[in-house]
Amino acid sequence: MGLELYQNTPEARAVFDQADKQLGFALSVLCFEGPEETLTDTVNQQPALFVTSLAMWQRMQAQGWEMPAYMAGHSLGELSALTAAGALSFSDGLSLVRQRGELMKAAGEREPGAMAAILALDIPTVKAICEQASDENSSVQVANDNCPGQVVISGDETALTRAMTLAEEAKARKVVKLPITIAAHSRLMASAAEAFAQAVDATPIQAPSVPVIANVTAQPLTTPDQIRGELKAQLTSGVAWTDSMNYLLAQGVDTFVEVGPGDTLLSFMKRIDRKASRVKLTFGENL
Repeated sequence: MGLELYQNTPEARAVFDQADKQLGFALSVLCFEGPEETLTDTVNQQPALFVTSLAMWQRMQAQGWEMPAYMAGHSLGELSALTAAGALSFSDGLSLVRQRGELMKAAGEREPGAMAAILALDIPTVKAICEQASDENSSVQVANDNCPGQVVISGDETALTRAMTLAEEAKARKVVKLPITIAAHSRLMASAAEAFAQAVDATPIQAPSVPVIANVTAQPLTTPDQIRGELKAQLTSGVAWTDSMNYLLAQGVDTFVEVGPGDTLLSFMKRIDRKASRVKLTFGENL
């Protein structure tokens, strides 16, 4: 991940090198060579995604790309977007991302949970299913509203299993349990959110150079106080990605550029508005 970018672009190489120095280990080698099971451990995966995305952003700036009208990031990507928009320094952003991964992993070990993807049911139906499946001892909630027809739920194993059964009974096209034990964007992340809030309060935050659309509210973040509130709420709240993209469409945005490995967000955008122009960057020297 990011090897061509590192080999061909000095701006990107500087980002990876700075991250290696700050973290005290060769994150770059882990990105380029693996092993995969170590890279996909959330304490490493989150910094790896953040650093690769920011390396691409630095290359874009060096190539003269214009500043976009808005930025947005899905879950962890929100921290990448805030850093690219200048609300966080790269060093502070990386520190928060590393802590986020460590705290989420620890919370998942203390209170294991589960997540599942549900296809072809709308948000009101999935929310009703989650409410029906939850009780005072076990709860499940919408974690990611990715696009019409693709929703991820998260929470206690017992409630999630009930919700999966209810989703199948509601004629979901597909219900897939995800191979993870960290119930991201659920109440099981409360202990992580509490500790992360302290880290956020201790971190210098500036107004972003362009509005960043919030995961939780799907509204623009323009002040440090708004950003702090969003980051504190993010770990236990759902990602309102469909609403975020619809907000941008309502502002007249017609071109969406995905910065980072993969093209998952562009695939979501295709489902949200097929007419929107979607631009995928590559890692090579022609970025």
